[in-house]
Amino acid sequence: MAAAKLMDYDKALELFEPVLGFEVHVELNTRTKMFSDAPNPANDEYHGAEPNTLIAPVDLGLPGSLPVVNATAVRSSISLGLALGCSIAESSRFARKNYFYPDLGKNYQISQYDEPIAFEGSVEVELEDGTLVTIPIERAHMEEDAGKLTHMGGATGRIQGAEYSLVDYNRAGVPLVEIVTKPIFGAEHRAPEIAKAYIAAIRDIVRGLGISEARMERGNLRCDANVSLRPRGQEKLGTRTETKNVNSMRSVERAVRYEIQRQAQILADGGTIIQETRHWHEDTGTTSPGRPKSDADDYRYFPEPDLLPVRPPRELVEELRAALPEQPVARRRRLKAEWGFTDLEYQDVRNSGLVDVVEATIAAGTTPGAARKWWTGEIARIANTQEREVTALVAPADVAAVQKLVDEGTLNDKLARQVLEGVIAGEGTPQQVVDARGLAVVSDDGALIAAIDEALTSQPDVLAKIKDGKVQAAGAIIGAVMKAMKGQADAARVRELVLERAAQS
Repeated sequence: MAAAKLMDYDKALELFEPVLGFEVHVELNTRTKMFSDAPNPANDEYHGAEPNTLIAPVDLGLPGSLPVVNATAVRSSISLGLALGCSIAESSRFARKNYFYPDLGKNYQISQYDEPIAFEGSVEVELEDGTLVTIPIERAHMEEDAGKLTHMGGATGRIQGAEYSLVDYNRAGVPLVEIVTKPIFGAEHRAPEIAKAYIAAIRDIVRGLGISEARMERGNLRCDANVSLRPRGQEKLGTRTETKNVNSMRSVERAVRYEIQRQAQILADGGTIIQETRHWHEDTGTTSPGRPKSDADDYRYFPEPDLLPVRPPRELVEELRAALPEQPVARRRRLKAEWGFTDLEYQDVRNSGLVDVVEATIAAGTTPGAARKWWTGEIARIANTQEREVTALVAPADVAAVQKLVDEGTLNDKLARQVLEGVIAGEGTPQQVVDARGLAVVSDDGALIAAIDEALTSQPDVLAKIKDGKVQAAGAIIGAVMKAMKGQADAARVRELVLERAAQS
């Protein structure tokens, strides 16, 4: 397929006004699925299970099986609706969304249509320069996820060209909340940035509520990005495209930018935009056509006959409202100020999903700077090497304990990195690793002086430079001593002693 022609981004914004909309699917981390007692693979406890092992008759659409609503999922959905500033419906009900696809065993999806659990809200997002943007929320409704198809034998992993497909029903029936925005006007040049910030805000909200792992790479959080353009001065909205299941915040940003440039060029050339779904290609940074976008009538919605309406008591709604955590924008500003981080430093922690563990490490007794250094530095490096999750490697209390040993002079940074490796490897607490590996800093000046004198004797030219006042030459002696002590020395103390011994010789 030939590459699409793209208009220069600034030129596109001169000619057209972008209008955005987002549909975000949040997988809830309940222990069981939305309508069955099968384990929920969106819960970390069951993640990575063998295909088709987390299933029940309802998930497969077997005759005679009946759905039962997961009460915890309803509570989580209400909490999310409240956090989005929505009104909670006194009565909402499920509907059947009819379509056929092999990963949908019933040939319909249980969702909510005209009576959602939450409606009419807004969420405030903060851009990197501190600008606040209000995103209007139309609705947040409950539904179930479909299974997962893996297309085999093709070159792209897509159905086109595949020889056959495998279906895994583990994901079928996973509880979802779909958050649908109203059309977003006024984004202008910052449309891609707003898209990224909105997804980040939803991620922060659901993590703060504790209702989802919100890991986009796992599909816990999936975004469909709607983009349309209208000529400057025109009231009528343009035809939208829906880029499906974009799996990272950076990709959402890139996909929105690409669609603006692609659609602008088509319109400027006199073409028309097709209302369709589109697939995002991370490797090429492009979108490609999917299928014509269906309207609600195509799904033949009708009320789910096997489920009663959901009527949450007002007391429950108020109880959940009172339990809401601090809003992400307010928390971000508070923590950034308390920690003394620059915008870039806080953004680094936030984008890595490390805000909670950094906060816990600080609470355990270390400084914000030290906590950030260990989590975004050495621990992140080890996680990347081992292909594991950063936050699963080590407890915040252990990180704080390592830093305490550094602050006390028992360890230097090099030794501390070895201690962290030992803790992560399961060798015990930081102090136990220090004792078992013999990693404490050598604090005996006698041993250091002996190593210094040997280094000075073997490098008389360096000694002469130091005596002549060229103190930077001491680096060669310090390096030799640190090597002789196998890194188990305080470099600052070694420097002091080197200068003292040089002056005395």
